[in-house]
Amino acid sequence: MSEQLKGRPVAKAIYNEVRTALEKAATTPCLHVLMVGDDPASQYYVGNISKRAAKVGINVEVESLPADVSRQALLQRIEALNADAAVHGVMVQKPLPSHIDTAIVDAAVNPAKDVDGAHPLNVGRLALDRETLVPATAQAVLEILRHYGIHTAGRNVTILGRSAVIGRPLANLLLYKNEPGNATVTVCHSRTRDLAAETRRADILVAAIGRPRFVSADMVREGTVVIDVGVNQIEEGGASVYVGDVDYTTVTIKASAITPVPGGVGTVTTACLVRNVYYAWQRMKKIDR
Repeated sequence: MSEQLKGRPVAKAIYNEVRTALEKAATTPCLHVLMVGDDPASQYYVGNISKRAAKVGINVEVESLPADVSRQALLQRIEALNADAAVHGVMVQKPLPSHIDTAIVDAAVNPAKDVDGAHPLNVGRLALDRETLVPATAQAVLEILRHYGIHTAGRNVTILGRSAVIGRPLANLLLYKNEPGNATVTVCHSRTRDLAAETRRADILVAAIGRPRFVSADMVREGTVVIDVGVNQIEEGGASVYVGDVDYTTVTIKASAITPVPGGVGTVTTACLVRNVYYAWQRMKKIDR
């Protein structure tokens, strides 16, 4: 049976780091979240962020906007938050309604307050290995690897998924000349030929495609480290349950280590998002000086 890479101890270390740093702070970091519509999953995620942030000394303001809000009205609110010196982080919760272009919204947020790391400037700085705000889920994967002493240098890391918030930023981070980093990275997607052959070459396999239990035992070789980023809600046995992108029951027999769902990457993602607010606040303090 493989080692369980639980997220709780990783997240706890991050929260302790932020709490300690803020204990003697003269001001309180503030994150303002814009919620468009009433998506239950988004409400749960933002509620969890608010609760966790409060425990380390960060204030979270949640503003709800109707699902039919116009793009112009949303951009005006973002502009006002960009100009508000009391707000250190701005997050526009996804997904957005179909009439609003996510790319335009991402580009509207002040990159210094962009705790999602989605602004084109932050994306570019990440690709160039410059200091920036990094997407929280990509950070979470690295934090888990670091916490459990899983080295990446010279190893084959295969990422299933090429999204702008997980797959692509994670690939860039794993190419950095540090640890975790210095990996040989393969990014797979819907057009990859013979996907199972690619995944079986991995020393570390990261599943981030949003398809429940997609990765089966025959796609993983013995001893692989499996990081399951997926969180999928499905109906099973007459109840709603959350499962990952990996078929945990069968894959755990072959993997040397694996993250559970829930209780794995998602737990650390929330901690990394909270820490991004602290980072944004810290940098704004330096600028004010």
